[in-house]
Amino acid sequence: MRVGLQIANLTFPGGAARLGSDLARVVVEVDQAGFDSLWVMDHFFQIEFVGPAENDMLEGYSTLSYFAALTKKVKLGTMVTGVTYRHPGVLLKTVTTLDVLSQGRAYLGLGAAWFEREHNALGVPYPPISERFERLEETLQIAHQMWSDNNGPFQGKHYQLAETLCVPQPLARPHPPILIGGMGEKKTLRMVAQYAQACNLFQFAGVPVLRQKLEILKQHCQELGTDYAAIEKTTLGQLDPEEPTKFLEQLHQLAEIGIDSALFGVADPTDPKTMKVMAEVIVPAAQKIATQGK
Repeated sequence: MRVGLQIANLTFPGGAARLGSDLARVVVEVDQAGFDSLWVMDHFFQIEFVGPAENDMLEGYSTLSYFAALTKKVKLGTMVTGVTYRHPGVLLKTVTTLDVLSQGRAYLGLGAAWFEREHNALGVPYPPISERFERLEETLQIAHQMWSDNNGPFQGKHYQLAETLCVPQPLARPHPPILIGGMGEKKTLRMVAQYAQACNLFQFAGVPVLRQKLEILKQHCQELGTDYAAIEKTTLGQLDPEEPTKFLEQLHQLAEIGIDSALFGVADPTDPKTMKVMAEVIVPAAQKIATQGK
């Protein structure tokens, strides 16, 4: 099983003045420890599940570009970009730039967006959920077109592009893997089957629910004629460094239902004890866990 670290909490003991150097130390250690992937949230305020809005938050793609310059192997992505925040053409150029400069290590993480306070505060339009899903699907269609030989126009209900020129093209082949976050059965998981190479589910939902979601994803793949086995199944959870054995037990349970990658956050990634547990216990043990069907 592969593991990835999400850095969601950016309010470190050293404060903003040391944020750059603290992050640099963490991401270099993550890269050297053998993590498969490294993720940041794509938010502008801290989200309530992690802390108050006034806590430190960095813009996602600037942060990932910083990580790209500091690392050599670990894959990089947002968990996940709300489709409302950036025009699709600009977003795809941004992710392409990250992929090229990181030598093919970018993910495109996408979701339908949900943080209404953030939208209202920054003046970003926040359409109804049905429209956000329409915009998500059009963005996925634009991604496939921009990352192809087709430089022609795109005409959608919400987005119209006169050209879909993207030069240079990404280094990842055939393009950076597209990961869609969310567990909605009718729209989200169907879009995974139709457009994406990875899905992200919430570990806290529990194994029975996750198994059900994967079965629904498999059904969508069968209906659409896509390869279920080729889709990377990921979960997002939380590691308590004081209870690594419990976390590893959870990884075994996830592997048994077919999860390929366990992504997780920690309260303070700058804590040397936490990094020691991740590097010396979690990563080596996870690499020995075989995913069901692999």
